[in-house]
Amino acid sequence: MNKESHFARSLIEASLDPLITINDKGRITDMNESLVNITGKSREELTGSSFFDYFTEPQKAEEVYQEVFAKGSVSDSPLTLRHINGKLTDVLFNGSVFKSNKGDILGVVVVARDIAQQKWAIELQNANKELAFQNDEKEKRAAELILANQELIFQYNEKEKRAAELILANKELLFQNNEKEKRAAELILANKELLFQNNEKEKRAAELIIANKELLFQNNEKEKRAAELVIADKELIFQTEEKEKRAAELVIADKELVFQTKEKEKRAAELVIADKELVFQTEEKEKRETANKELEAISQSLKLASQYLLSLIEASLDPLVTISTKGKITDMNEATVNITGISREELTGSDFFYYFTEPQKAREVYQEVFAKGSVTNSPLTLRHKNGKLTDVLFNGSVYKDETGNVLGVVVVARDITDQKRTERELTEAIVFAELATGFAEDAKVKAESATLIAETAVKAKQQFLSNMSHEIRTPMNAIIGFTKVLLKSELSSKQKEYLQAIKLSGDALIVLINDILDLAKVDAGKMAFEQTPFKMAMSISAMLHLFEPKIREKNIELVKEYDSRIPRVLVGDPVRLHQIILNLISNAVKFTSKGKITVSVSLLEEDDTKATIEFAVKDTGIGIAQNKLEKIFDNFQQASSGTSRLYGGTGLGLAIVKQLVEAQEGSVKVVSRINEGSTFSFVLDFPKTKSDTAEEETLIELDTDFKNIKVLVVEDIALNQLLMRTLLDEFGFGCDIAGNGKIAIQKLESNKYDLILMDLQMPEMNGFEATDHIRNVMKSNIPIIALTADVTTVDLAKCKAVGMNDYIAKPVDERLLYSKIVGSVKRNLSAEEVSEPAEIETTKIRCTNLDYLYRRTKSNPVLMMEMISLYLEQTPALVSAMHNGMKDKDWGSLYAAVHKIIPSFAIMGISADFEEMAKKVQDFARSELQSDGIPELVLQLENVCTQACIELEADYKMIKKTTT
Repeated sequence: MNKESHFARSLIEASLDPLITINDKGRITDMNESLVNITGKSREELTGSSFFDYFTEPQKAEEVYQEVFAKGSVSDSPLTLRHINGKLTDVLFNGSVFKSNKGDILGVVVVARDIAQQKWAIELQNANKELAFQNDEKEKRAAELILANQELIFQYNEKEKRAAELILANKELLFQNNEKEKRAAELILANKELLFQNNEKEKRAAELIIANKELLFQNNEKEKRAAELVIADKELIFQTEEKEKRAAELVIADKELVFQTKEKEKRAAELVIADKELVFQTEEKEKRETANKELEAISQSLKLASQYLLSLIEASLDPLVTISTKGKITDMNEATVNITGISREELTGSDFFYYFTEPQKAREVYQEVFAKGSVTNSPLTLRHKNGKLTDVLFNGSVYKDETGNVLGVVVVARDITDQKRTERELTEAIVFAELATGFAEDAKVKAESATLIAETAVKAKQQFLSNMSHEIRTPMNAIIGFTKVLLKSELSSKQKEYLQAIKLSGDALIVLINDILDLAKVDAGKMAFEQTPFKMAMSISAMLHLFEPKIREKNIELVKEYDSRIPRVLVGDPVRLHQIILNLISNAVKFTSKGKITVSVSLLEEDDTKATIEFAVKDTGIGIAQNKLEKIFDNFQQASSGTSRLYGGTGLGLAIVKQLVEAQEGSVKVVSRINEGSTFSFVLDFPKTKSDTAEEETLIELDTDFKNIKVLVVEDIALNQLLMRTLLDEFGFGCDIAGNGKIAIQKLESNKYDLILMDLQMPEMNGFEATDHIRNVMKSNIPIIALTADVTTVDLAKCKAVGMNDYIAKPVDERLLYSKIVGSVKRNLSAEEVSEPAEIETTKIRCTNLDYLYRRTKSNPVLMMEMISLYLEQTPALVSAMHNGMKDKDWGSLYAAVHKIIPSFAIMGISADFEEMAKKVQDFARSELQSDGIPELVLQLENVCTQACIELEADYKMIKKTTT
């Protein structure tokens, strides 16, 4: 253990980055030598001192420190350390809590990464300056914004072209890989051919001279032939006389004698041939001149091509080397010279393996190239003659001559020094983090579980919220439902009082659950904002009526100040606006015991496309201390520890307000004084419209014409079964119960029902599976309304995709339930009376959300219409291609179609779950390894894209109407 502790301490001391442990009071308890160097203080002076005193912004450092306790860790928070001589060092603050064996938090471990010399820090500063400059230059960029919007349109138009180009690029990449070995051989052949042709050029010139001389020679030879015969006779006599001296040459002399004898006979024939040769050579002379000119042109072309190839090779920043079969360097580019520090002359002919830190490993990789034909991305390290090391990835392939013989290896060594340094720094950070947390826990166990925890954290949180929502809302549905049923019966005053108390408590609990789940949805980026026309003045007035009883009870005054200049109809999400203002007014009512509450709505500015409105809620309540103002918008935070005890609440209301406002690109602020009151205000932009608001759905009163409706309730919880039976009995409807989807299908096969109320989460067969079976196997068009207590993860678009007509959330509002049942049955009856089979007209659950499009186009209606039109033009063809690709098992077409569809989901605000479905289909089409459930996913994608086209076509018409 002492050895391990000494090793851990040596690693910490070896770190170039300051590493400090701090107790829960903000005092330094331990540090490494880097902190001593960066502050100029000794270890004795640092130990026990305040950690925040060494930063240029102590308050900001303390806030980051508090954030570590709140979140468990903080990464890359920028701060500046001050040396005692005044030198400043920019660092990134990375901290995490460390705990005792019992899990108690003991303090914080901090690593402060020095970023003063990092290029990206300078770029960040420059970016900040550039951002300030761009804000000043805003008016000048109007034309650039138009160009950017046009560029966006152009990019979408180019999208299909890019897909085709990608396919061509992939084919080209395959072709180029196939051509790679050919090119290496061709390069060698080209070099040899160039050398050969240069040599041939010189030979041709020499041959031409020789040919001319030969012609002159042969003319002279005609006269010499007769003399040669005499000379030959003399030579024979001379050879005979020399016979004794030439004993060793006797054999050769005899052969020469025979040869010359034969030659005498050939001379006559040669004389004739020489005459013919003279004529031929004259003709060839003219051909040679033409051929030489062509040869010079070809030589010049090859020379230029060779120079171009050499310039490309020399321009490469990566070392490129050719090596013989003996491992000797035959050629290289300038990058090789630079990375080794050795001249071309010294490199040429030297041992290739000598320049690596591990020559044997380099030799093995080199031999692997000969064995396999090529090697890619083998890590090695090159050594400069001055000792500098460079990490590279070895990529090599053999090159051959025209007959296929291997001549050597071509090597490219990619410099990965920066990449290795980044990996090394990341590894060091991980090691130090593990060592720091290992003070109290087993480092090995935490390291093995860290990856699994990271991968499942988001899913676990969402699953927890989903389960919590379902498990709490299910019994609350029964409690509130039966309470409402009992309140309508004959009761004593005491019983009514008790039941009212139960109902109020249940309603309060539902509000708390909604607050927590809304906060979770905002945090997860799942909060959706509608963009529908609504009347602002009417909406605000209706909402304020809700507080009149409570305000009268507290004997305070409610004042409404509404700016008459605000357009009558605006586009936005009135439900979320109500939620924000209700939270602010509830907060004001809670903390105000006398005086008044003023709600003001003011128009700040207006143009042709939007109106900017400020909402403010001012009270004369207890007020908030100045040092608490920055924290009251945090989750579960209140102005003081006694606030919750005295006034109630969880401290979530203002956190939800802030996140809902900022999610709509707005801003919220507060001004307050103790015992004088507070003013909360926020600013939002609302697109303008010329269309009127849609008529709100009215709740249908009890209708005696609809008494014979028979409903199948598919619900697995007995308490909810009893509640639904009770409510349906009150409506005068017939009711049958099924405990799960499988039982429901059996009942449908033997009984006739007018409507199904379908729970989503059930054993054996859930609501989605049952609905899919009813629609696609049984081919039934019976209206199906989803019942769900899970308001966080229920995928309403998926409900629509499998064929559900509508949904209602638990706890069930009986009037809304009655209205939806009667409305669905009426629509179904109307559809059956039509002569042609038609799709049941039901309440549509939107699968698109244009929030992103509004933000991306800055609410520019022309650009929005162009983007929607582009989607409507392209999507049907892609849906058809996807369908045919699945049916024909043409995986290439299926992959291409799904690949093109995926980007449109985020742009048109379609649920991210469908994007995940599309990626699963895409992965399947690529690998063809797993097909279970893929046809169902394709069907759901077809349905949601078709529904999106219907919705967007309506949106297009509405936008067009507002702009004309």
